[in-house]
Amino acid sequence: MERDNTRVKVASICLAVVGVGILVFGVIAAVAPSSGDERLMRADGVAATGMGLFGVLIALVPFRRRERWAWLVLWYYPVFWGAHLVGGLPPGKDHVHQVVFIALSLAGLLLPVREFFLRPMTKGTGQAAS
Repeated sequence: MERDNTRVKVASICLAVVGVGILVFGVIAAVAPSSGDERLMRADGVAATGMGLFGVLIALVPFRRRERWAWLVLWYYPVFWGAHLVGGLPPGKDHVHQVVFIALSLAGLLLPVREFFLRPMTKGTGQAAS
């Protein structure tokens, strides 16, 4: 049981790190847009700030409670970063951070998969039993 708790904690930290990365980028883009259309960059920054904040909160609260919907929703991260990598999208010219965020998000989602799908569900809650 303790090993299962450790897996979920490590996974949630991996996912929270990805969320913090998005949050930090969003704040920087909103406060000090670097190039191009300043208003568009600020709007993207505000959107990224919200996405990062929601991701961090989901990773640290419902994900740690082993709520399946949180696990499913957080698949957005590897899809998001994969699209950025394949499409050559910003932020940045090098894509090392995108590969790191893809790896962290996949590790965070795959490491505790048994906790979300192979444990009996608590009746009526949609949560895996502890």
